[in-house]
Amino acid sequence: MKIIVVGGSGHIGTFLVPRLVRGGHEVINISRGTSKTYADAPEWQQVRQVVADRQQEDRDGTFGDRVAGLQPDVVVDLVCFTLESATSLVGRLRGEIGHLLHCGSIWRYGKSLKLPIAEGSDSAAAPFDEYGIQKDRIARMLKEETADGGLVTTSLHPGHIVGPGWHPTGPLGNLDPAVWYTLSAGERLQVPGSGAELMHHVHAADVAQAFEKAIGHRDAAAGEDFNIVAPTALSVRGYAEIAAAWFGQPARLETVTWDEFRRSTTAEYAESSWGHLHRSHCFTIEKAKSVLGYAPRYEPEQAVLESVNWLIEHDQLRVARPLGALAG
Repeated sequence: MKIIVVGGSGHIGTFLVPRLVRGGHEVINISRGTSKTYADAPEWQQVRQVVADRQQEDRDGTFGDRVAGLQPDVVVDLVCFTLESATSLVGRLRGEIGHLLHCGSIWRYGKSLKLPIAEGSDSAAAPFDEYGIQKDRIARMLKEETADGGLVTTSLHPGHIVGPGWHPTGPLGNLDPAVWYTLSAGERLQVPGSGAELMHHVHAADVAQAFEKAIGHRDAAAGEDFNIVAPTALSVRGYAEIAAAWFGQPARLETVTWDEFRRSTTAEYAESSWGHLHRSHCFTIEKAKSVLGYAPRYEPEQAVLESVNWLIEHDQLRVARPLGALAG
């Protein structure tokens, strides 16, 4: 099949595009052409690169024409963030292609109410930030589009994506690199809240696997949405203890109030921590496993360790001690 991947040079596309090429597909990557993939693979030599500014072409009303003009069988949209953008693309591709797959986010869900959170259940409150609200609206629109006999669509909703080449969401639910130095040095780490809050990561390679399987199971995936995460979730305290042990250290955790935590860090890191920990997400992947055959290879700590190891090896993360035998 001819498959277009929109935004294929990012986290997911780094793993998805080569995977699709190995599967025998003709692949076209549409991107701004301003960034390189996070990992090299020989399959990229077989990929046609199309440079386009999605946001500008959405404003001009030309992006759908660009995609349709390439005459794909399947479109995988990894960089759609508003209902208006998604609706415009669906309207242009209706009757033109066989399958549109959208990359959503677990932030389509608000704070957890019951765990694990399942698709279409009452397990979580409504989303509360604009990013999550838009992702939820897109997913609902796509489901209705297919149910009404229109374009065949599928939405996949990854957790906190992890992989080599970028910083993982850390034990405090933010990207503060100092957290890793603190844990590696065995120093005291201030933890807001109870420490029992949950985060659900997923390796980018497993997200790529899910997209490939959804393409291969088009009829079963038609009109469906799927949570795509690791088999298990990490609690704040558990995550910190696992990570500290990689450096041969105990986790010395100090519980503080949110006000105290906000005074000890930047507004950006504090807001990120609150966003992750307030949601306290843990998901079931039973639907993706049973319908798509999704079989994630990485536990969350394995995915994070791979990322941390890469950052240390490439001098992009300062730590007090090297990773030890427990991390091997």
